[in-house]
Amino acid sequence: MAKTQTGRLASGVAETTIFVRLFTVLRVFTGVVFLSNGLAKVFEASSYDLGFFSFGLIDKSTARSILTGAAHRTGIRPLGGFYEHAVLPHWGLWSVFLTLAELAVGVGLILGIATRLAAVGGLLLIGPVWIMLWHAHLYLWQYPAEDLLPLVLLAIAPAGRHRGFDSRLVAKFGNRWPF
Repeated sequence: MAKTQTGRLASGVAETTIFVRLFTVLRVFTGVVFLSNGLAKVFEASSYDLGFFSFGLIDKSTARSILTGAAHRTGIRPLGGFYEHAVLPHWGLWSVFLTLAELAVGVGLILGIATRLAAVGGLLLIGPVWIMLWHAHLYLWQYPAEDLLPLVLLAIAPAGRHRGFDSRLVAKFGNRWPF
């Protein structure tokens, strides 16, 4: 009987370790997505061709185009109106805010600093766009699978406590460190 309990305990620890490592990979990968798009805005470069591999990132002009399209296409007029009348006419200021926010989310997730807060910040950036485009006949899983689900999971799980600075902050602040 004791052997069976020990075997189950060891198996449970191994499974937990795997999940913790997978959440760390998800955290870092999602952070790289935000950081790379933030850097694309800093350097105003959205297209890259490495010869064997080409890709695009979302620079300031692409972000403005996405927001303009979402604001005009949405059936949620108060949200669309906010973007049409508050964000887009003041794009210079908002693009700086967006760039800094994406960089902060990216660095927070990659380094595991205030990970849950970084994930919520990412949700606040992408959530309104997703809501505005809800009815726009996008690919079914485009925003939910690529952006929202990873951020929701990272907002719930304390993923920065493994190989992240959050582990040091938990050691220092104990249960008072909520991230």
